[in-house]
Amino acid sequence: MADTASQVLLGSGLTALSQPLMYVKVLVQVGYEPLPPTLGRNIFGRQVYQLPGLFAYAKHIMKIDGRAGLFKGLTPRLCSGAIGTVVHSRVLQRYQEADQDEEPGASHKEPVSSLEQVIKETSREMVARSAATLVTHPFHVITLRCMVQFIGRETKYSGIFSPFATIYREEGILGFFAGLVPRLLGDVLSLWLCNLLAYLINTYALENGVSTMSEMKSYSQAVTGFFASMLTYPFVLVSNLMAINNCGLAGGLPPYAPNYSSWLECWSQLLKEGNMSRGNSLFFRKVPAGKLYVWEEKRFR
Repeated sequence: MADTASQVLLGSGLTALSQPLMYVKVLVQVGYEPLPPTLGRNIFGRQVYQLPGLFAYAKHIMKIDGRAGLFKGLTPRLCSGAIGTVVHSRVLQRYQEADQDEEPGASHKEPVSSLEQVIKETSREMVARSAATLVTHPFHVITLRCMVQFIGRETKYSGIFSPFATIYREEGILGFFAGLVPRLLGDVLSLWLCNLLAYLINTYALENGVSTMSEMKSYSQAVTGFFASMLTYPFVLVSNLMAINNCGLAGGLPPYAPNYSSWLECWSQLLKEGNMSRGNSLFFRKVPAGKLYVWEEKRFR
């Protein structure tokens, strides 16, 4: 219990610190570009028109709403993180208790291979993460909608309890789980890619290395985790867009977002436009050719 409490406190602190970054990322994912592009240079030194980066975007938000404006949606996000940590911890604890109950009769059990152990632990982690995601997704939906309100200057999802009543009244129970399927798929794929790639690297690439290889093994999980998150980012983007799609906010309606009938249609449209990585990077953001953006309440090509 003490470990869970410390995880909740640590997670809450990190969530609060990262809230401005999350806020800007969500607005960029929706396609809201309030500032015109500027002429700059890419990493190869070529001159290109670039959209404003993280700091310019954050400065624009502070100019309108002050510093506190960067923390919109923080309360439901903190609730989501705290509840998710508790659920995740409880599920893994149940697995540990089940293992302890089986131990007395497992003295003659054959040793489990390393790959089998990885599959077993990854499967349990998948269940724990999926349970946490399922329970906390309503808070995730509210968090996103609180942030997207910045676009139309709405107050529809203000407060702590009123957003729940609003979603239930307008969309029913299913409204709390908008965008859940691509989010779950992305989490599961990212987890399996991360753990299996780390196993392959640790087993075949670093097994017979020098003494420093033991330290490299500890970093392989982080490296493969980053790689897996990059590959599964489109699921995150589609999930967030579906969570605010056609919810009555300006950011979930044209011209910012079409009315998608399903997350597969959203995926197909983003793929056709070449926007599958929109919001993945908040620096060196090149203006896509032929795309429409909104600058100072006007539309430009």
